[in-house]
Amino acid sequence: MGDEVDGHEVDRSRAVLLIRRLAVLAGALVVASAGIAHAGDDPDVGAGKCQVIKFCVDVGVGDESGGSDGQAGGSQGDDGSDSKMKCTYTKVDPKPPANHPAWKGKDPKKNDLYLMECSDGAQNNPASFIVVPTGRNPAPQVDPAELAQRAVDSMTLLGPDIASPRAAGKYTVGVPMWMWVNESATTYGPNTATATAGGVTVTATAEVSKIVWTMGDGASVTCNGPGTPYTSSEGMAQSPTCGHVYAKTSASAQSGKFPVTATSTWTINWAGGGQAGQLTEVRQTNVQVAVGEVQVVR
Repeated sequence: MGDEVDGHEVDRSRAVLLIRRLAVLAGALVVASAGIAHAGDDPDVGAGKCQVIKFCVDVGVGDESGGSDGQAGGSQGDDGSDSKMKCTYTKVDPKPPANHPAWKGKDPKKNDLYLMECSDGAQNNPASFIVVPTGRNPAPQVDPAELAQRAVDSMTLLGPDIASPRAAGKYTVGVPMWMWVNESATTYGPNTATATAGGVTVTATAEVSKIVWTMGDGASVTCNGPGTPYTSSEGMAQSPTCGHVYAKTSASAQSGKFPVTATSTWTINWAGGGQAGQLTEVRQTNVQVAVGEVQVVR
């Protein structure tokens, strides 16, 4: 079934499959041998004319992601599972013509062409061709940006945990309202997670960079921090970091309350695999706020 060439397994029966895959990709493949093979023909794959060299490489998949406290998913479970994706790299020999699209503009004299086929044992992934410098073995093709998104997906990023205003609170026209949120890894950050595949590890750290409050009365307030908790010693002072003053009551609003929405923007910085970048995620939390007038007792 197979021979040994330079210490690698040679599977001549796979040569026909390789050539047909190339033919499907371009419509036709010219084989550098005694004749020319066209799409639909059975190419002459004789001893000494065509050889296929296979390399097998394990590539980690999604369950190798892990995060800090409050994360969802990742490798935090104790079931001991460690799903792996196995990729087979099959060298195409003889090489297709230099103008073949599988080369992606690379020089066949300085590069080799491999068919990459990956499977995690449960579902097969589409095969593709990769170009590797001559003399080197193919390495797993991993996009650090995709790993960064996988790390983010393993996090639990929630909307703001609103401490004030409270749904049960009673607020007054003309009286400064102090707005602030509780801080945790899942509602404000920092929140860190990693993802690994093919020997590449990317670490991503997410933190809320701003919260935009829509107050229900047509006003919008942007706060670049969690806000400052109110204390009775502040009296009628306005919040130094995040606040609002209502000029009208919520009596005419639906259910007699203003719909307040706090929208947080998560800024995620990631690095790994020789690259770095930034992603953003947006989350929301809603609260109903009743605003009345000062009652004067005569």
